[in-house]
Amino acid sequence: MPAPKPNYQLKLDEIIGNIDPDSEPPKLLLHSCCAPCSSYVLEYLSEYFSITVFYYNPNIFPKEEYEHRTCELRRLVGALPVKNKVTVIAAEYTPEEFYEAVKGLEDIPEGGERCFACYRLRLERTAQLAAELGADYFTTTLSISPYKNAPKLNEIAEELGDIYKVKALPSDFKKRGGYKRSVELSAEYGLYRQDYCGCVFSKREREQKNVLKK
Repeated sequence: MPAPKPNYQLKLDEIIGNIDPDSEPPKLLLHSCCAPCSSYVLEYLSEYFSITVFYYNPNIFPKEEYEHRTCELRRLVGALPVKNKVTVIAAEYTPEEFYEAVKGLEDIPEGGERCFACYRLRLERTAQLAAELGADYFTTTLSISPYKNAPKLNEIAEELGDIYKVKALPSDFKKRGGYKRSVELSAEYGLYRQDYCGCVFSKREREQKNVLKK
């Protein structure tokens, strides 16, 4: 029989359950892909962690889209009521890092090995920074999307956590209505919700699908 699939939400529950409410909250470096995906995750995790949001997404195309998403994230963090402090670090736009990471994988459909290489790129930079900042944990908002591979995200994060000596916080934020809540919060705060993942390849794929629908 195959081994049962890990339940990342239950693993997260266990970690949260062991946090002493009378002590300083653990420090979490949270990689953010965009404001809508971050909305529920911040609402949820800020109850238990002191969060630094790290906006690092060199996959996004074009630059104007990157800047728009950065501004929306900052706007959300400024408006969202949170129990513990949330700050934002926004990386410079460096698309060449993405193109180097996915070289040779350009024609693979969305959701395959190109996306996994992109996950690794963003998570590795997050793990590196988490170690530099002395964070207790790092994780990403990516798992809230029904289109993202949560087991692969957690697998990569755990591997990088071992390398950089910082704990990967288990995540499958779409669970327990997380994705639905992110849609509600996006409407409540009037957040810009993009219609493609972010990279030029996903944009091209979405445009092709839209043409076929006509």
